[in-house]
Amino acid sequence: MPQIRHALLSACLALLGATAAQAGEIAVIVKTTNSTFWQNVNKGAEAGIKEAAGHTMTFSGPASESAIADQVNLVENAVNRRVAGIVLAPSDPDALVPAIKKAWEARIPVVLIDSQVADSGKAYYQSFLTTDNRAAGELCAKELIAKVGMTGKVAVMSYVAGSGSEVGRVGAFTSYLKANSKLEIVGPFYSQSQMATALNQTTDVLAAHRDLKGIFGANEPTAVGMGRALVQSGRAGKIVAIGFDGNQDLQKFVDDGALAGIAVQGSYQMGYLGVKTIQDVLQKKPVPKFRDTGVVWVTKGNLKSPEAKAVLY
Repeated sequence: MPQIRHALLSACLALLGATAAQAGEIAVIVKTTNSTFWQNVNKGAEAGIKEAAGHTMTFSGPASESAIADQVNLVENAVNRRVAGIVLAPSDPDALVPAIKKAWEARIPVVLIDSQVADSGKAYYQSFLTTDNRAAGELCAKELIAKVGMTGKVAVMSYVAGSGSEVGRVGAFTSYLKANSKLEIVGPFYSQSQMATALNQTTDVLAAHRDLKGIFGANEPTAVGMGRALVQSGRAGKIVAIGFDGNQDLQKFVDDGALAGIAVQGSYQMGYLGVKTIQDVLQKKPVPKFRDTGVVWVTKGNLKSPEAKAVLY
């Protein structure tokens, strides 16, 4: 009888342990909380957590996308408090690798969203959900060429040099222009994802290059700053301007004609699917190593369409 009781007790403890391992906190850690893009990721994650029985969710990020050490600390703190899983948008491809390795060693699943980590970190995360940034960058380049032609000057207003999404998106944009046109590229300039910095940089570029034919703002705060600079300079609509992401400021710029179009990512989907994918991993379900969350090209002509409304925020 003691042996039977011991076996039953062991089985109960094992069952309780398995349940505990599958419940608990899912930590969503993004590049910064000071952006409507990442706040829309949060909305998606909140919707996902409502469908994840037994889990709670925390949402955090540093004050700016360039505060990489702060983001590393957030991940390490999540590991130390033994969260059930981590959804992470890494600000730097190299700096976050040791942190996600710690999660892997602690058997805490990690799902990346938006940006990749270096190849050395591929073993330490379960899935990567993102826009195909290379394809999106090429899409923006094609739209720009179609509107400005094959010659002239175009400026590239970028955000954080070396971040995973920036390397793919801006790299593909500039590579496509170089390979398929004779357009002269001015920049790139790096705003550090600060709207005010992008505004000032764009103002300077517009003043220095009166013959500019096109301009590309490669993420939300950069594109907003670019759009405001175009309006303030009186050159909105006179230069072909293309933005990336889709908050209300950018939608207004498209509607007013300051921007010819915006490439809009599925930010809500990143948050929603990030949380759902963590839950699948915890339940031992197979998950894809990579999932494309898509991009929609939005112009004044389709701004009110169901397809655009599904991704605008």
